[in-house]
Amino acid sequence: MSDKIFDPAFAESKNSAEAWSDFVTVVRQLRRQCPWDREQTHASLRHLLIEEAYETVDAIDSGDSSELKKELGDLILQAVFHSVIAEEEALFDLKGVLTAVTEKLVLRHPHVFGGVEADSVSDVLANWESIKAKERKTGSVLGGVPANMPALLGAYRIQEKVAGVGFDFPDVEKTWAKVEEEIREFHDALDTQEREAEFGDLLFALVNYGRRTGLNPEIALRESNRRFRKRFEYVEKNVEGGDFKSASLEEMDRHWEASKAHG
Repeated sequence: MSDKIFDPAFAESKNSAEAWSDFVTVVRQLRRQCPWDREQTHASLRHLLIEEAYETVDAIDSGDSSELKKELGDLILQAVFHSVIAEEEALFDLKGVLTAVTEKLVLRHPHVFGGVEADSVSDVLANWESIKAKERKTGSVLGGVPANMPALLGAYRIQEKVAGVGFDFPDVEKTWAKVEEEIREFHDALDTQEREAEFGDLLFALVNYGRRTGLNPEIALRESNRRFRKRFEYVEKNVEGGDFKSASLEEMDRHWEASKAHG
């Protein structure tokens, strides 16, 4: 971008820019001189990118700012590492990555960098989807939903996308009616293949109802998993003699109920 339209008051400090340059230099040197780093490819690093993203989310959930700082660094490392590999293969370079995302942010925020007005979050989101649709030109509305996204979050994003072009239930009541319909169909399914299909439809309908009522199913289920883990760990610590083999279901249920007082 030759004409900088953003406010220089938000420009990065000289010290931060130098730290960024040092970091990229270290990654490039490791790529040349470390046997492990030298052997890596985009494909071999895929699982690490996913792991670092999840570890970053865990750090956010923990509220530990020191841990979050560390995990954000690991996540940035993955982005730079992939950029350096692409640079070596003459596909693109780090400058191209940063320039492309900067241009995208400016383009998709005309209410900040242009003359468009947006007085609410809904206005911003509507503008965002409209701009993305123009960028897409051809292809499916769902083209931006990654195939490898976790299924629950993927369902949520699919529903957001189609709702953005008006393909949605007219009200929350009809969204819930769809959940009840899917429950009946799942209950009436006869064989394993049909039950699996109906169970998927039921989950999809529940995700949609959550979306319409302002709930993110991925966050809700993560929180349920967290509560279950914490409560079951309480049960583990309190069963007689720490031995599950001799513990009755009644005893475990008693400790489970007691665990609820601890969160």
